[in-house]
Order: sequence, then structure tokens, then C-alpha cells
Amino acid sequence: MRRKRQCLYLLVLFLSIVGAAACGTGQEDMSEYKVYYVNKENTKTVAKGYEPKAKDDKELVQEFLEMLFQSTETKDYHQAVPKEVWLESWRLENSQLFLYFSGSYMEMDNVSEVLCRAAIVRTLTQVKGVEYISFYVEDSPLMDESGNLIGLMTKESFIENPGEQINTIQTASITLYFSNNEGTGLVPEVQEVHYSSNISMEKLVMEQLLKGPKGNGKRSAIPDGTKLVSVSVLDGVGFVNLNEGFLNQNYEIAEPVVIYSIANSLVELPNINKVQISVNGDSNMTYREKLKLSDMYDRNLDYMDESARSQVEQEGAGKVVIEEEESGG
Repeated sequence: MRRKRQCLYLLVLFLSIVGAAACGTGQEDMSEYKVYYVNKENTKTVAKGYEPKAKDDKELVQEFLEMLFQSTETKDYHQAVPKEVWLESWRLENSQLFLYFSGSYMEMDNVSEVLCRAAIVRTLTQVKGVEYISFYVEDSPLMDESGNLIGLMTKESFIENPGEQINTIQTASITLYFSNNEGTGLVPEVQEVHYSSNISMEKLVMEQLLKGPKGNGKRSAIPDGTKLVSVSVLDGVGFVNLNEGFLNQNYEIAEPVVIYSIANSLVELPNINKVQISVNGDSNMTYREKLKLSDMYDRNLDYMDESARSQVEQEGAGKVVIEEEESGG
């Protein structure tokens, strides 16, 4: 069954689509070319140095494609393109590379698809004659879940965020959504937090959300025992991977309040528009009775506590405000 993929034009990956430049040895980093793979946890791309034999642009494209589709057996990473997906054809015209995939491309889950696409684009745009890449599935342009064209992709479509200022302490005001005491609605809380700049904002939001509210009149919507496994931002979608504690049910909290506590909090960040939740990497399940984890959830004020909703609508969405506080050596 085909599943259309969400796509905006920028991708920021926590711990790296990002980390590709930092995930090799010094020798690999010095290589002029790299082939991008996916780590074993399926959370980020991994760059490995590569010296191609070809020199001509089309020959380079062919050689890189062969590497991307080549089966890789290592304990740390694997090929970005699943074995069941194949490339039916490709052509390069006027600096635009057209890639035509089999229908099985649409069977990838959301995270795998974006990582696959990122690895392909980042590998192939190293070829000087390739400025733009278009993805097709069985002769049809790749679409997002809303039926919109994903369109042309460039090397700028996938931005690195190394976060190397490890000793810089920053202050941020973040808006988090907790449950009201009755468990029937969401209540926003603005928290001022101090943090080291090497932590991503999406991880900071999730960690603070799991700690619970600081003020009165609200409670955590997330079940006790829930821990954050990972969080990444891919193509404007926040992918939250929680441990099995998330399945501990507290029926005092309404089902949508749990989901939108996470979604609304993350969508406050400027680089996130939708959120998908998984449990130990598995999103192929329904949370309680109705809400599918495979779905992507955007900001939704329908489940706000009435008094809180009127306040939010009057004041507008809170956005993250960050300022550098001090630096250490």
C-alpha cells in the first residue's frame, strides 16, 4: 500500500543528517567524496569517504548510484536504499537529475524514506554537473501526504547542524503543553530554561516536557515511566521515539491530550510543522483506541482547556526565544 510522504524543503536532523560529517574517521573526512549510509538505529545518515573511479558526470552518477544500492553489511550502518526498492531508470539533463523508482519506494516508513532521500541527494549532489534532483515513483512525481509535489531538491535542502559550541550556556523561553488537572484539556506553560548549546531544541523540549509542569493547575499528560529514546527533525517533521513506558495507560488523561501535549509542544519550534511518535522505533500501532502513531500530527488547539485556549488565541503561539548567557573555555 502506497503511503505519501511529508516534505517541506528544509531538513534538520538531530544527531545528524547533521552528524554525517562527524561520523567518520579523520581519513574519511579528508576524502573529496562521500557516500551516505544510515546508522543501525535508523536515526541519522553516516558519511563514509569514497574515491570514485569515474571522472565524467554521468559516469560518476552511475558509480554513486551503484554504491547507494549496494548491500552493506556492517554492525554500525547499512545502505540507505532498502533492498526491496530499485531504480528503474535515471537521466541527467541541464544539471537536473531525474530518478525513477519502483512502486516499492512508497512502502518505506516515514523516517526511512526521508533518510533514504537525504542520503541519495547528499551523495549525488557532490557531482559537479548535478544541481537539482527530482524523485519519481513509477513515472509519477513524488508527492507529500497532502498530495503536494515535493519538487526539486538541492544540496541546500538538507542542512547540517553540528552544534559544536559545547561550552556555551544559553537561555530559552519555551512553550510546553501539559494536561489540566481533570485530564480533559491542554494548558500551555512558558518555561525559561538554561541549557548547553550542544543540545538540540527538540530534545530540550522533550526533556522538559517529560519533567512535568512547574506551575499549579496542570499535570503531565505523558504516562509515568516514559523515557525519551531519540528525537530528530526530518523534513520539517519531528520524529519522537519513546520507550515502552509510553504504553502505560493513565485513563484519567484523555487520549488526544496525551498526543497533542507532545505535538503542540514541538510544533512551537520554528523548524517543526508536524510530529510523529513511535515506541522503540515502531510507529505501526494505534495509541489506545483511535490515534494512529503512523499519522503525523500538527498543532491543534481543539483539545485546549477552554480558558487556556482563549488566552492562547489572544496572545498567539509562543515561539522559542534564545539568548546566549555565557561561554566557557
